[in-house]
Amino acid sequence: MTALTYTLRPLEYFLTAYRRVWRGSAVTTVVTPIVYLLALGVGLGVFVDRSADLASGVSYLEFVAPGLMAATAMQIASFESAWPVLSAIKWDRQYHAMLATPLRIRDVVFGHQAYFAFRLFLTATIYFVVITAFGAVESPLGILAIPVTVLVGLSFSGPIAAWAAHAQNEASFVAIFRFIILPMFLFSGTFFPISNLPTPLEVVAWFTPLWHGVTLCRDLTLGTVSWGDLGHVAYLLAFVAVGLLAARWTYARRLVV
Repeated sequence: MTALTYTLRPLEYFLTAYRRVWRGSAVTTVVTPIVYLLALGVGLGVFVDRSADLASGVSYLEFVAPGLMAATAMQIASFESAWPVLSAIKWDRQYHAMLATPLRIRDVVFGHQAYFAFRLFLTATIYFVVITAFGAVESPLGILAIPVTVLVGLSFSGPIAAWAAHAQNEASFVAIFRFIILPMFLFSGTFFPISNLPTPLEVVAWFTPLWHGVTLCRDLTLGTVSWGDLGHVAYLLAFVAVGLLAARWTYARRLVV
């Protein structure tokens, strides 16, 4: 069997498990972007468009929609790589069952991350269809926001999975969501340009993967792509790579006796 075949085995397991619960998540995935866009892009957007001066006459709906797409990927990836990873180690012990076969640590890590990528791709595709229907996509390049959204999610799933494999209980997850994920959701350019922030907070936002993802998705949907966007891609890829390396290390420390 090839290395790819081994990696596909954990993916196959998680996809089989997902077949039993996909209906609930599918409804949420469709309803969430519609509610967000109606409330923020359409409802709040009417008032923002009257008072704010966004670049090049961009409406608030066009501004916020790709940001919400990237931010949703962050939230889904962060949740999926926290409690489910700890559960697979401590409570349900799926990882232990996998490692009782010829599968290795890297197969388990990459297989579960591949499942996260699959979930993110489904969500990103549905989100893109919705924001297109709302008229928030101005360029054919907007379709590339789908793989970028997947990349944004993976830039979070790797590091958080690495931490989940290290954590002894779920208490730290609450702190991660409260003090890292939520502030990034609010202050990384999703709802307003980070240039409106105080300078120290703006500098912090520059280093968040979500800001790079939001900016890149927005440039793609608006058709304002530049060579500088390659820097955003490189930054996200670096987070993915570091996260995978960290996950392999913490998984090995926790699972290999």
